[in-house]
Amino acid sequence: MTTKKILMIVAPERFRDEEFFHPREVFEKYGYSITVGSTQLGTAKGVQGGEVKVDVLIDKVSAVDFDAIVIAGGGGSKAYLWNNSVLHNLLNEMFSKNKIIAAICISPVVLAKAGLLKGKSSTIFNAPDAIEEMKKAGAVLVQKGVVVDGHIVTGNGPECAYEYGEAIVQLLK
Repeated sequence: MTTKKILMIVAPERFRDEEFFHPREVFEKYGYSITVGSTQLGTAKGVQGGEVKVDVLIDKVSAVDFDAIVIAGGGGSKAYLWNNSVLHNLLNEMFSKNKIIAAICISPVVLAKAGLLKGKSSTIFNAPDAIEEMKKAGAVLVQKGVVVDGHIVTGNGPECAYEYGEAIVQLLK
């Protein structure tokens, strides 16, 4: 059996710690290989002081190398990821190859802006600007911690970060 490979995306700053570290803990428990990607190399810093080494720039990633892409939330997502066309292209490439796509907190907006949530059930953190972007993109919002629609997983915030990680694992099995 080959080890599943997960690309975890974080903003270079102000990512939500639990939304990165809790799913990573779940993935490590199952022995999955994790690569951390961002828009800048070096150390990404979370809002609560957590730090993670970035392994690769988003623009150097190929969809064929991963089984899943998992995007952490937090305020940095809006600044660095929401409108990142390179990330949008990667997400679309992964979607076309039936890879697992996941985003939590306000990061489902990245999926929406990539055109992946039209008519899809999803959830998001209760932030007015994020909700507006989701509606604009035609997402079907569900008031639940974690929503799975096909091979897309969305989570609405840090309190469901472990459940979100487990939902991704269920699709990887």
